[in-house]
Amino acid sequence: MQLQFFGAARTVTGSMFLLTLGGCNILIECGLRQGSPKEEQENFAEFPFDVAKLHAVVLTHAHLDHSGRIPLLVKRGYNGPIHTHSATGELCEILFQDAAHINEKETIWENKKRARKGLSLLSPLYSQDEAKQAVSQFQTYGYGESVTIAPGVAITFHDAGHILGSAIVELLLTEGGMERRIVFSGDLGHSGAPILRDPAVVTNADLVVMESTYGDRLHRSWEQTWLEMQDIFRSPSIHKGNILIPSFAIGRSQEVMYGLAKHYQDWNIGQWSIFLDSPLAIKATEIYRNHVNLYDRETLNLTNNNTLENSSEKLFGLANVHYSLTAEQSMALNQINNGAIIIAGSGMCDGGRIKHHLKHNVWRRDCNILIVGYQAQGTLGRRLVDGAKHIRLWGETIQVNAKIHTIGGFSAHADQRGLLHWLGQFKSRPHVVLVHGENRAIDTLREEIAGNFTFKVLTPEKNQRLELTDFELY
Repeated sequence: MQLQFFGAARTVTGSMFLLTLGGCNILIECGLRQGSPKEEQENFAEFPFDVAKLHAVVLTHAHLDHSGRIPLLVKRGYNGPIHTHSATGELCEILFQDAAHINEKETIWENKKRARKGLSLLSPLYSQDEAKQAVSQFQTYGYGESVTIAPGVAITFHDAGHILGSAIVELLLTEGGMERRIVFSGDLGHSGAPILRDPAVVTNADLVVMESTYGDRLHRSWEQTWLEMQDIFRSPSIHKGNILIPSFAIGRSQEVMYGLAKHYQDWNIGQWSIFLDSPLAIKATEIYRNHVNLYDRETLNLTNNNTLENSSEKLFGLANVHYSLTAEQSMALNQINNGAIIIAGSGMCDGGRIKHHLKHNVWRRDCNILIVGYQAQGTLGRRLVDGAKHIRLWGETIQVNAKIHTIGGFSAHADQRGLLHWLGQFKSRPHVVLVHGENRAIDTLREEIAGNFTFKVLTPEKNQRLELTDFELY
């Protein structure tokens, strides 16, 4: 009985863990490496195991750093089941197609340059057809359902509260008379976040494999976050131009729309025209609309409806919300000089339609830009947050006159306090393995766990194995 760590070991992307017992090989997660060009090139590498010997894949949620190499796994010969929550399956369908489309476009563009230089041509990481094939292999479940996926391996999904369909995965393993209960946290949600329920309580495990993304920091409270947004929308000067909100398509866009709906009256949202300008976010919002049963109590109360079927209408169907699906609809927004709230990707301003809206608005003194997500070093969004006076878009230098507002409380991940609270609800004394975090976050959280609990904490390096009979790394 062994667990090997092939990804998300002292890093935050590329989640991938291989569980081996009784001759069965179960892959937990199959995520993309994200970051520098060198790191992203590693996605094309061979898998560090025999794909033909996999019996099953288990997926906690749809984000590409957990799911994005699944179509490549299928492309390279995996034809078995992929077990996940039903909403995750729906989100992966649109995410895989979007990623494949981008892969194909970027490969065509790169091959034109390579052909002119006489270089060999490249193939995309995977195609849209291969993405469709991967989705066809999904087997989906609801929260609380238990299913045997291989001899001696039973799984149960619990609500992780991170994005729609995100799951904590509990595995009951049996081999040679020995039983082990392993819990993978996946990505745990930020308690009190809009729309979704808080992470489910799990009380019993021999081993907990837990994310540590924000193991070294605390988030601003949701109350403070909404008050900060309120101050912006109530400012007398805010109504003279447009508001741009760079936003991630899944999770963050829906949370922003929730805030606008919840505070419709006291933020005077009715005098704005709201545009969700992202085909992927529009498709994701439709999936959110179809899973009202996964909403938390506060969101259901906000809708003021007696029937679940109509509950999402007030949240995502405000009369002044417009969905810009086509490129032509997006370009038409460039003619609007004031009165528009434009929510568009990408969340870090490095691609997508938000760059076009920045070109047409960032030089205006009456424009306001709301930053509602993490901005990584080197991204255009980070340069704006850091106070850049000029930015370059498509070879043109543009002056930054817009007001930049950084809203600090939005996060889809639990902070240090939330991680410790979730872990503290285990009644057993599990061993804890920290993954999906940078060195500082992992090491800080390990010290906090040691100071608050009597759990043994392990922090594996890439490719290390954990023996599940005695919980020793080697």
